[in-house]
Amino acid sequence: MQTPAPFDYERATSVEGAIASLAERGPEARLIAGGHSLLPMMKLRLATPEYLIDINDLELSYIEERMTEIRIGALTRHNELLESDLLATHLPVFRDAEEVIADPVVRNRGTIGGSLCQADAAEDLSAVCAALKAQVVIRGPSGERTVGMDGFYLGPFTTTVGADEMLTEVRLPLRQGAGSAHEKVERRAGDFAIAAVSAAVWLQGGTIADAGIALAALGPSTVIVSRAEELLRGKAPSEELFAEAGEIASADCAPVPDGRGPIDYKRHLANVLTVRALRRAAARALQQEVH
Repeated sequence: MQTPAPFDYERATSVEGAIASLAERGPEARLIAGGHSLLPMMKLRLATPEYLIDINDLELSYIEERMTEIRIGALTRHNELLESDLLATHLPVFRDAEEVIADPVVRNRGTIGGSLCQADAAEDLSAVCAALKAQVVIRGPSGERTVGMDGFYLGPFTTTVGADEMLTEVRLPLRQGAGSAHEKVERRAGDFAIAAVSAAVWLQGGTIADAGIALAALGPSTVIVSRAEELLRGKAPSEELFAEAGEIASADCAPVPDGRGPIDYKRHLANVLTVRALRRAAARALQQEVH
């Protein structure tokens, strides 16, 4: 039977206490909440932390509307994101993604903060948050800082969160004429993506004022398709425009061949799923603009 290496355990009672423990214990300490990524890695001894800090008791589970943004606590579970009417109304891409993430066991325990900090290239919520141009709040011994998703990932399984810091909140802008959608191809229900695309568009006067496109499982980390976003700005939604954006997404991703498919197939999926996600996002944005 595979078992983790020995480790010490602490159950934190406050954010400040968890950060203090991280600072005291050093880089061999790890935070744990849902544990669906960390624990399997520990069993295989791919991760061997000497100290686990359990943060499940912290008051970081919430989904709130604050004037011009929605704020989500880092310990908010997948199932809470799936069932949130607030997110379904303003940012339907969340429900799209959560409906195809893992299974009920994972959705009941896994958290948005853990998903983002795992920095797995195939993670759906990373693409969702990147497309929505989210900001994440990171706290450490020296205070709090806010980082955009375009600067959050430093590489595979690596984020800008320091060894003595923790992600506490995700902030998502609320803007008029917004629409968003998530498209995913997987081998079986609940599996990691072969390819997935999140898209968001913001319409103003019938044209695309801004757009976000992010890909999962199509590069070493979440891929933000900046060239396609720039292409869309200032233009009216159309099938021809979306087709061109899909071609850019296919060209700008960096898939690797594996058991889920060869490179050409994954590039094809990047193209097709980008078009589908943009089409649905634009339709939803048009509904918002009309109402």
